[in-house]
Amino acid sequence: MELTLWTYEGPPHVGAIRVAASMRDVHLMLHSPQGDTYADLLFTMIERDGRRPPVTYTTFQARDLGSSTAEIVINSLREAAERYKPQVLMVADSCTAELIQDQPGALALGADLPVPVISLEMAAYTRKENWGAAETFYQLVRGLLSRNAPAPGTQRPSRDPAVRPSVNLLGPTKLGFRCRDDVVEVERLLNSMGVDVNVVAPLGASPHDLLLIPNADANVNLCPEVSDLTCSWLARTFGMPTIKTIPMGWGATRDFIAEVAATLEIEVNMDQVGASRLPWYSRSIDSTYLTGKRVFVFADGSHAVAAARVARDEMGFEVVGIGTYSRERARDVRAAAKEYGLEALITDNYLEVEARVQELQPEMVLGTQMERHIAKRLGIPCAVISTPAHVQDYPARYSPQMGFEGANVLFDTWVHPLIMGLEEHLLHMFRDDFEFNDSVGPSHLGSEGEGARAAKAGNAQDAETDGTIVWAFEAEKELKKIPFFVRGKARRNTEKFAEEQGLLTIEVDTLYDAKAHFSN
Repeated sequence: MELTLWTYEGPPHVGAIRVAASMRDVHLMLHSPQGDTYADLLFTMIERDGRRPPVTYTTFQARDLGSSTAEIVINSLREAAERYKPQVLMVADSCTAELIQDQPGALALGADLPVPVISLEMAAYTRKENWGAAETFYQLVRGLLSRNAPAPGTQRPSRDPAVRPSVNLLGPTKLGFRCRDDVVEVERLLNSMGVDVNVVAPLGASPHDLLLIPNADANVNLCPEVSDLTCSWLARTFGMPTIKTIPMGWGATRDFIAEVAATLEIEVNMDQVGASRLPWYSRSIDSTYLTGKRVFVFADGSHAVAAARVARDEMGFEVVGIGTYSRERARDVRAAAKEYGLEALITDNYLEVEARVQELQPEMVLGTQMERHIAKRLGIPCAVISTPAHVQDYPARYSPQMGFEGANVLFDTWVHPLIMGLEEHLLHMFRDDFEFNDSVGPSHLGSEGEGARAAKAGNAQDAETDGTIVWAFEAEKELKKIPFFVRGKARRNTEKFAEEQGLLTIEVDTLYDAKAHFSN
């Protein structure tokens, strides 16, 4: 572990809470010190959930460490089982409690509780949130279905052609990116193909629903960060095929339809299943001026790979960088990067991501909430495509990312920041016109507030004392006349030129001298 200001993922126990909060009739007992209950806020404030997560915290305090904290665990287990009466009780410890080594899972198994218990090992100091969610879902499914597994070598019976085929949608959870709406869209898409959805899990499922998973003909690995491990186990144990294509974008949605049809051995008329306006939009006069825009993509693994394909093949953008914070999906992202002739950026350090964005100077960023902050500081348009996300990325309206309607949403979401960016440029271009004045603030894409610029200019007299390079007010004003999409590069080149020349204050002449220097 390392200390950081921002983090892409929380500790593994947050992933366990995501699975518990997504399901019905399960309860999680988390052995944790006082203060680790902050995870509740993620669901009530960010996910905008109307109920708090089904979690009981032991919340031991420092004074409890002088006695047996194991007794606190046992008492909390019995109280939770009696009060909530879940179908399944999961037990885990937080990263802090793991250091005490009370082993709450072992205590729960020996406590003679009136409910089935599944013990979770979170590996808090080597793994993170998505892994925690994946491990929790896997242990839950395996714990419930192992006794129903057929003998090794047993052939899975053929599907009855007189019965409508069915699939399971596995992986969507609370705090996933648009999971609620994606499930609705994908289920609608499957129904139009004559395919039923047997179980959706973890989102909205109960332990009883998980027992019905083997009844389906195949599993859709809808959110690999959470469901990949479970789908692999179901394939090995029950012989259930896995549909791996994620229907994000027009092309991938058609590929998804084809894979479902081939897996279930059914005939599907592709053109009658559904349609999207994205292909027409992408060819229209409104979007042709966007062709060739340089885009940097950074997200969780599945969204990064899917978004890069949409950006290049359906929007006509040039993908100049791709990466992920999810090390479990690094292989997939590296394979995608190789296809684009790029080297993937695999890191969970936002400073490395910011450095890569500064180096590449893209005209748009597709990323997480972290990249939105980075892009805003650099004056680059950005669209959020993955968690971690801000509360504004959990809209009340229907806004899927998958399926044909999801393709429409992607077009709107990605193109609008670029249009706003053009608006930003026009505002700066005509800000000296009599119809405009300095009281008109910049749009939400402004890289710096006017106050920040004024403060920087006002500190010019301190340059000689601390050795930093500062911009004179007039030079800052001149810089703002440069189009937004190259302004960041102009700023960095000018500062580099000033450093080489030993200048501490950048004047208007310095700006144009630097332009002439780098133009040669």
